[in-house]
Amino acid sequence: MDKIEKKSVPQFEFVGNTLLARAPAKINLSLLVADKRPDGYHNIETIMAKISVHDQLLFEIDKVKGIELVCNGLWSPAGKDNLVYKACDLFYKSINKEPSVKITLTKNVPAGSGLGGASSDAATSLLALNKLHNQLLNSNELHKLAEQLGSDIPFFLYGPQAICSGRGEKIAKMDKIFHFMAILMLPDITVSTKTIYENFKVDLELFNSFKERIKSHISKNRIDLVQKMCANMLAKTCFALNNELALLKVKIQEITKLPVSLSGSGSSLFVLIDAEQYQKAKILQREIRDSLDCNGIIVFNNEW
Repeated sequence: MDKIEKKSVPQFEFVGNTLLARAPAKINLSLLVADKRPDGYHNIETIMAKISVHDQLLFEIDKVKGIELVCNGLWSPAGKDNLVYKACDLFYKSINKEPSVKITLTKNVPAGSGLGGASSDAATSLLALNKLHNQLLNSNELHKLAEQLGSDIPFFLYGPQAICSGRGEKIAKMDKIFHFMAILMLPDITVSTKTIYENFKVDLELFNSFKERIKSHISKNRIDLVQKMCANMLAKTCFALNNELALLKVKIQEITKLPVSLSGSGSSLFVLIDAEQYQKAKILQREIRDSLDCNGIIVFNNEW
């Protein structure tokens, strides 16, 4: 995760007879959480943006019988417990074909970080297999498969930024791309999304207040003002359950003098910096590393 990707690379790239796919991480520029739904999920409204950090997946079809998944890099569950395996299995069942694919997954995005790594891997797998099988499924069919796999997964079929609602599966594309640079902090802390939601206290008045302000900013294409609100309604619960993370946020804010946001349910934190101020970002990145012993990398908004 130390490598900074500034130049644009394609999401899909054929290398000989194999397909190299890149699965981008995301940050939440806002995350509003409302009441619990009959299905047990909460209604949410969130602005998600893909960033220039990604996992890599290499697909080789007709090389093995069944589904073979190899995992490299950061820890990721192997075999049938991995969302990549589940996505591949679901795809082949949907096209009524026996699977014959080997996937090599190289993890760069840590689990429990609020960056959507596993969800992105799953969505990217659906897109990659569809490419390798002559686009047998249309976008609506892919969306339905993604919904079955998880709430965040449909977002990663599209891009690069969107407003997501419902339990996360309803996607509205942004009219204008918000270009940004950010210092992304990756503390060695794993946060359980399930635990955060179990302890979350619904505040519909705050939800509606945030929603109206964000709606106004979006209508003026001022996503920068949305991010400055730091409107993540899971943050209070996350910081209450993780004192170390709460203290880290305060210290980062003291160093950067900028709003510090939580991505998803945590544990990743980020600060946005004007895209023209790369040297400032490098200086702040170094100060955070030296002062707090926290891995911080510079990322950009993704183009796909």
